[in-house]
Amino acid sequence: MTDTPLPGWSLERVVDTAVANVAAGGGPFAALIVRGSEVVADGVNRVTRDLDPTAHAEVVAIRSACQALDSFSLAGCALVSSCEPCPLCLAAALWARVDEVVYVADRDDAARAGFDDRAFYELFGRPRSEWATPVRETRTARAAAPFDAWLAKPDRVAY
Repeated sequence: MTDTPLPGWSLERVVDTAVANVAAGGGPFAALIVRGSEVVADGVNRVTRDLDPTAHAEVVAIRSACQALDSFSLAGCALVSSCEPCPLCLAAALWARVDEVVYVADRDDAARAGFDDRAFYELFGRPRSEWATPVRETRTARAAAPFDAWLAKPDRVAY
């Protein structure tokens, strides 16, 4: 949990930003990284603008906040999103070590608008053998070599 309660204005701001992004030709998603009562960074969905399927609002906000704070950790911050983060964005938030994730609309609202977030959540609950896209391991004799190199590196930065 962040040190101070999440400011209520941030929920309205993130919704207003998402609506403005739609008017500007983007997707209906926005996100803020908030620390205390300060917005560290914001982001909007730029998937079609940037031709980048990972340019979700939350990922854009996380990338921007990490640059602003000169850190790969957003501990002490909250992710505020206009919609429940999809699995990609939720994983990014967990890797960024945010203290909390707060969202306004949910996966059902996104599905109603044609975004398949709910389908991804359902997919991850099924065995990989049932997925339309094959995901499989093809192990080689040197599969663990990158991790061995990492473990042998005395000046590695743990994350």
